Amino acid sequence: MSYEKVEQAMNPIIGKKQTLKALHARLVKELYVAEDADLRITQEALEVAKHTDVTVVYVESMKRLGKACGIEVGAATVALRK
Repeated sequence: MSYEKVEQAMNPIIGKKQTLKALHARLVKELYVAEDADLRITQEALEVAKHTDVTVVYVESMKRLGKACGIEVGAATVALRK
């Protein structure tokens, strides 16, 4: 279900830098985090999401998350806009 929601999203925000920017601007309704991603990459986004009351959804695979976004590489974090 989670991957499907990302696939259907219009203009998902992909990657650490862009996700953090959107979280700080309070533009995010849901944050998707790959469980196989390095915690050093995802930790800051998780902390900001917690402080801004953004729902965090964990998915199993960076590779599948990237594919759901239509990119050829894995994605550690993906944010869906409000």
